[in-house]
Amino acid sequence: MNNINIGIIGLGTVGKGVVNLLKRNSRIIYEKCGISINIKKVSDINIMRMKELTLNKEIFTTNANEIINDPNIQIVVELIGGTTKAREYIIKALKNGKHIVTANKALLSCKGDLIFKTAYKYNRFIGFEGSVAGGVPVIKALRESLLANRIKRIYGIVNGTTNFILTKMEENFLEFKEALSLAQKSGFAEANPEYDIKGIDAAHKLQILASFAFNTEVKFKKIYYEGIDKIDLTDIIYVGDLGYRIKLLAIAKMDKLTHTYECRVHPTIVPLSNPLASVKNEYNAILIEGDATGPQLFYGKGAGSFPTASAIVADIVDIAKKIINNDVKLFDRFYKKGDKLKLKEFKNIKSRYYLRFGTVDKPGVLAKISGILGKNNISISSVLQKETGQKVVPIVMLTHLAYESDIQHSIKFIDKLDVVKTKTKIIRIEDEIE
Repeated sequence: MNNINIGIIGLGTVGKGVVNLLKRNSRIIYEKCGISINIKKVSDINIMRMKELTLNKEIFTTNANEIINDPNIQIVVELIGGTTKAREYIIKALKNGKHIVTANKALLSCKGDLIFKTAYKYNRFIGFEGSVAGGVPVIKALRESLLANRIKRIYGIVNGTTNFILTKMEENFLEFKEALSLAQKSGFAEANPEYDIKGIDAAHKLQILASFAFNTEVKFKKIYYEGIDKIDLTDIIYVGDLGYRIKLLAIAKMDKLTHTYECRVHPTIVPLSNPLASVKNEYNAILIEGDATGPQLFYGKGAGSFPTASAIVADIVDIAKKIINNDVKLFDRFYKKGDKLKLKEFKNIKSRYYLRFGTVDKPGVLAKISGILGKNNISISSVLQKETGQKVVPIVMLTHLAYESDIQHSIKFIDKLDVVKTKTKIIRIEDEIE
């Protein structure tokens, strides 16, 4: 029998899922690949986790170094999160000859270069399918299925919390704070949801996707990100009336003519006819377009104990196969970046825009606003204005393609007009997603 010993560091939601999935489906795994995955040791600072999972005392420890230093453990599964202790454990484990499986997107996004270089130096493998979109096999697709493609673009709903919030705002006519509270009560949002609602989590995931898709070095600090915390129910309703829906999208586009790429996260308006518009609640969806395959859509639950555990166990099995077959020379070389691409500055991107102005109800307002837009090379495709009976009247404009810099320059002047009483709302539109 082919036996592989693993050690698991961290028994939180995902760690518990991995333990329970291996217990539940170990026979299925063996029948499919002929490998027995043995949990030799688990580590967590909370001893109560041992009792919750009914683990034997012999395999439980509060000291992660017992796993890292155990010569009989071949794969270390890091599931504690964060970027300090997790990095320390992974680097030490790699130096000790362990292969790594992790779902730590923040660590890979911010310190991935160090980790992959260390793995290459010690000829070890890093499995990280669970770091992006939970159980959706998008990393495996980029590493294997789409390997022969030049990736042209990525559009991703990669954060289940924000997708749940936007869904409930629309379906239940909730304001943002009400929908956030519902997400927290339902277990889809943390007590401190900042990483999710500010777009940071999605930006971490986009950095990983873009790095592998474009085979270049993508710096997380240079990715523009914006969250959904400024989205109002008013915008949800108006956008719906116009035949669109708002999603938090992670977007990466390649421009082969200029040898540049875009990498950005922000609320995005997509047409209701687009498949991404129909993705609701905690589900994720990533559209990847290759030059050979065309657009491919990957869909499924993006978070949760078992969906993420499924991805982690798949990585464990992949590495186990390599160990048993002694495929040392075939270990991942993706860390070696190919093309030297330049990130396009956010101000230089082109998009269509949704603009909502809060104005007084008097003649000449539209002329003043459209005049400023026109002077900055921005043409209007449609205008929506509804009677509200309020002193401040909302005016919604959709533009044709325009540069971000021109939009921002225009809004600075528009917001200073005496007829404009609220700060202009800007949401970008992507209506050419296939």
